[in-house]
Amino acid sequence: MNDLPRSRAVFKTSQLEEAAGEGHNPTANPTMGEIIAARFSRRGFLQGSMAATAISATVTPMAMLAASDAKAQSTGSFDFTEVEAGVDADHHVAEGYDADILLRWGDPIFADAPAFDPENQTPEAQARQFGYNNDFVGYIPFDGSSEHGLLVVNHEYTNEHLMFPGIVTVSEGEATVAPADQNRVDVEMAAHGGSIVEIRKVDGKWQPVLDGQLNRRITASTPMEITGPAAGHDRMKTSADATGTQVLGTINNCAGGVTPWGTYILAEENFHGYFQGTLPEGHAEAANYERYGVPGESYEWGNFHSRFDLAQEPNEPNRFGWIVEVDVSDPNSTPKKRTALGRFKHEGAESIVAPDGRVVFYLGDDERFDYVYKFVTAGTFNPDDRAANMDLLDEGTLYVARFEESGAVEWMPLTFGEGPLTEENGFASQADVMIETRRAADLLGATPMDRPEDIEPNGTNGRVYVMLTNNTRREEANAANPRVDNAFGHIVEIAEEGGDFAATTGTWEILVQCGDPSIAEVGATFSTETTTNGWFGMPDNCAVDTEGRLWVSTDGNSPSDTGRTDGLWAMETEGDLRGTSKLFYRVPIGAEMCGPCPTEDLTTFFVAVQHPADGGEDWEEFGRVSYYEDLSTRWPDFDDAMPVRPAVVAITKQGGGRIG
Repeated sequence: MNDLPRSRAVFKTSQLEEAAGEGHNPTANPTMGEIIAARFSRRGFLQGSMAATAISATVTPMAMLAASDAKAQSTGSFDFTEVEAGVDADHHVAEGYDADILLRWGDPIFADAPAFDPENQTPEAQARQFGYNNDFVGYIPFDGSSEHGLLVVNHEYTNEHLMFPGIVTVSEGEATVAPADQNRVDVEMAAHGGSIVEIRKVDGKWQPVLDGQLNRRITASTPMEITGPAAGHDRMKTSADATGTQVLGTINNCAGGVTPWGTYILAEENFHGYFQGTLPEGHAEAANYERYGVPGESYEWGNFHSRFDLAQEPNEPNRFGWIVEVDVSDPNSTPKKRTALGRFKHEGAESIVAPDGRVVFYLGDDERFDYVYKFVTAGTFNPDDRAANMDLLDEGTLYVARFEESGAVEWMPLTFGEGPLTEENGFASQADVMIETRRAADLLGATPMDRPEDIEPNGTNGRVYVMLTNNTRREEANAANPRVDNAFGHIVEIAEEGGDFAATTGTWEILVQCGDPSIAEVGATFSTETTTNGWFGMPDNCAVDTEGRLWVSTDGNSPSDTGRTDGLWAMETEGDLRGTSKLFYRVPIGAEMCGPCPTEDLTTFFVAVQHPADGGEDWEEFGRVSYYEDLSTRWPDFDDAMPVRPAVVAITKQGGGRIG
């Protein structure tokens, strides 16, 4: 057992994510910024030396048109009164809408679950209550209903300084967290994973059905099966699992997805932070783990559970970083880690059925200088036989993207025996390729991106939207991205060849470069119809509704960075107003905007607010570290007896009707 320091500093979530995204890509593959610069320099767009002028050259002709006077006469896809951007302790939604709290951390999700008692938390209670830091939200309707179904929610990670009383000490403005004990660690493990909860609309308002027969909590200790090419491989075996096919739990589930056959996808993202200790001298996994940043040592779990200590279980990290599929129709089913979709810091797994019936999943690897992927199933989707689809994710082809200077995108297969993915380069099987997906993609010459997060296919217009949150490690400026560090991110739009999502070629453009467009050196490219409330930075999650409209949520806006909190923006992608965004909903101080999930009839928008009150130092009205006893907000209860609580919010239109 490795001892951790007796106390640790309190970190804001933004600082933890900054550390988690240091960038472990050792290749010299051309970055997206370099490719953008080369592409448009070749086209002759980049005339003169003004950076703000140069960056506008990355915008498509349609987006350039959107900046003209003609768009003033256009009618957009969205019709609502915009929220005013800003910072305060509460959430805010567009005029004429209600934003109701549906489920909060600690709420019972079973009829016999104990009431939330924040001063006396136990892992047993937490395992029957709604988990912490709700990120991905999905809705699986019963019989196509937009008023009765299952809500599936990921619980990404825990903020101990906001969760537990009496563990933070503040001295001269510096805060430290006391070392964890067994109970605290086990509560955190129970607060991870996912929740599956039956919900129903009653008199126009959503509520959980606590006696729902399909309600379920998935945690960091839930038994799971490992399937696909890496199942049973020696690199997946541990002292507790000699078969390499059984693993306990899932962790750091960020974005996710719902499959066309109605299963729930949890994506394992920053798994590296849960491991501590040192590998035995000369261990074969050393280079593999370095590429993933293992051990990250953000948690103390290894002090109480040996599987998180590399010295005791050196193969355990290979059992995380996968896509997990859960059959929600059976609360006793065993979740499956589908290794055919690769191992990396997964941000989401949104899917769409291709014209030939194969199913395509788009996958981002959320780290600076890492890659965009897609998985195409070998089998085809059968809409009339759910059982026939249940193992589609075990066979197929994983591809990684290379963005060419010409504006083309090539999807390169990560297939053992093809190209450099051979024994000469250390791959003995497809299992090795999947376990070391990042290294395989390095060798193929994939394009390093600026933190690829959510990726959403749009079945209405045939395009794919890639959220690139930021890259503050960028050291070289270029004409198309004049910031030394890309602090505000951008959105890439892909058009697959022939409108076929299973195609291996396509084209790409920049939809919008984010940040404050009133500051020329920032180089933002929102259309000029975007108001001072409508621009944003750090795009993260997104959703395409049934009308084909794009909604973007953010992670990283703050009083000091942008003068606003995170929120949900409606983004125009077509016509003269392309590149225009409007603020629909914003979150309290310190929170990240997650989800988002519209119902099929667009009468409800489910959104997730995670880690509210995580920070306060840079908010003028608070101006100090925020922790359990002294919080920058007590949203959503605003009760001195309750801590701040991450929550899922149901947004509906007053009097009924479609949103936006």
